[in-house]
Amino acid sequence: MEKSKKIALIAHDGKKVELVSFVLQHKAIFLKCKILATGTTGSHLEEAGVPVTRLLSGPIGGDAQIAAKVAEKEMDAVIFFRDPLDKHPHEPDVQMLMRLCDVHNVPLATNPATAKLIMTSITV
Repeated sequence: MEKSKKIALIAHDGKKVELVSFVLQHKAIFLKCKILATGTTGSHLEEAGVPVTRLLSGPIGGDAQIAAKVAEKEMDAVIFFRDPLDKHPHEPDVQMLMRLCDVHNVPLATNPATAKLIMTSITV
């Protein structure tokens, strides 16, 4: 039996509503996956009825926690709806996460179009 896919979900504040909407559109697939999320993003997902394992909030280490799981080969994909038009104090952690996804060949979506492609390729 194939193990459940592990997907990390992250969204900057200006993209959280968009991420929750995306997850709800693909809820049937996400419910078959193990979902990890940064703290505030995870709370928004829980409020929408999506079960998640919540980590720290991004600015206080959640992005780094997910990056560590990528490095330990514990993640199958990362979906991170970034807000490219705003400044973020934890940008070094974001860059580290993106670099580690590249180093470890983990699919990373930073926008809904790419996230949709990842979701259509997941077999659970």
